[in-house]
Amino acid sequence: MSQNITPPQPPLPLNDPLIKVLVKLIRFAVRILAVLMVMVIWWGVADVGYVLYSRIAAHPYYLLEISDILAVFGAFMAVLIAIEIFINIASYLRDNVIHIKVVLATAFMAVARKVIVLDYKVVSSDYVFATAALVLALAVAYWLAVVKNTSIESHGEL
Repeated sequence: MSQNITPPQPPLPLNDPLIKVLVKLIRFAVRILAVLMVMVIWWGVADVGYVLYSRIAAHPYYLLEISDILAVFGAFMAVLIAIEIFINIASYLRDNVIHIKVVLATAFMAVARKVIVLDYKVVSSDYVFATAALVLALAVAYWLAVVKNTSIESHGEL
């Protein structure tokens, strides 16, 4: 009972014409994502202005309640997260690698946005504890990847 087992094939060489074309296609797609992210950032800036204007223009005029401020903070943080994602994309285009420091910082900012706009009167305690665990996990990951690993450089800042 002999079976013909073919040995595993070696990976395609980097100078393979197909791989070269695919890499160019991926880099083009990433450039399109960068352009789209800039559009999202500008749309988000317009949204921050709209949210702020709509909250100030509502009766009583020029007074903001805590819920209004949290709505503006949420819109503002969404723009900052979009900027961080753009930095991830630009960093990838520049260095052709994904920088863990920037990715972790983006994730941390997204979770921070969630914590800031969280309505503690509505969510369950399990949700709050899970969010706290996520913040702790991201902090430990950032500490391990960036603080303890001195070989990671600070790429990606605007």
